[in-house]
Amino acid sequence: MTATITLKFGGYQKPASIHNQAATRFGELLRERLGSQINFQLIGDVLALGRKSGDLPSMVESGELSCCYISTVRFTKWVPELAVIDLPFVVRDRATIQRAIDGALGEFFKRRFTEASPFKLLGLWDNGFRQFSNKVRPIRTPADCSGLNIRTQMSASHGEALRALGFVPIAADVKEFVEQIGSDRFDAQDNPLTNIYNFGVHQYHRYITLSGHFFGASAMICNAAHYASWPAAVRAAVDEAAIMATAYQHELAAKEDEAIRAKLDPRDNELIALTPAERAAFVQAMEPVLAKYRGQLDTQLFAMLAGE
Repeated sequence: MTATITLKFGGYQKPASIHNQAATRFGELLRERLGSQINFQLIGDVLALGRKSGDLPSMVESGELSCCYISTVRFTKWVPELAVIDLPFVVRDRATIQRAIDGALGEFFKRRFTEASPFKLLGLWDNGFRQFSNKVRPIRTPADCSGLNIRTQMSASHGEALRALGFVPIAADVKEFVEQIGSDRFDAQDNPLTNIYNFGVHQYHRYITLSGHFFGASAMICNAAHYASWPAAVRAAVDEAAIMATAYQHELAAKEDEAIRAKLDPRDNELIALTPAERAAFVQAMEPVLAKYRGQLDTQLFAMLAGE
């Protein structure tokens, strides 16, 4: 009799999030293909267990989890080339980045994860274009950012780019930020609209600027040793289900911004759409940071990112 494989999949969001919907779909696909051979368990919100989102990679590395999703910024110590995705205004639109993820860039990162990390990269998910939100004033120009304490991801390049606008960046895990959002520590933050809504940020931040200054990708990873130990049929099912769950996640992400806009009450939240000239001012202010990293990263990475 074939032993049942328990696959624990970790996340850090609420059940309705597009990431957890995709993770749920991944589990459903595995059950369809493997039946009783797989015991899929989704631990969709480790924050509710008192853990930080940043614990997820170490939980997978230690074997406490088999798989998880989390922002690619958490993996640059293994795969520094991932920094190319996090630079300001380098991702033009969803169609372009998804072609890159499905093509040469995605394959490049899968190889690099295998070579340099204890993880197998199963897919790259769409974590959305990041927008500014704050509780102090509308942000339409870089000058409006001056002096505002902004929670940012654990990313050096993000901190540099936000500092170039005049923000005071404070790198913090999302658990820490959500717990302290009502305090005086943070005036502002940046996140895709889905997270601004699902983490309840909109309840504290009236002003939401549709800046789209960074694009976020999430890595869907697996413990490489776990993966290698599974029978060939299980590995094939995992690979196939990951491709399908990733495509499903991308579909959800493409629809999510409009869905969240419809949920935001204009009496409570002011959505600020930048004019082309206003957006250009943000691009110009962040350009020195982009130029710095262009000088450090392989030019071929930028070509792959652009789908060339």
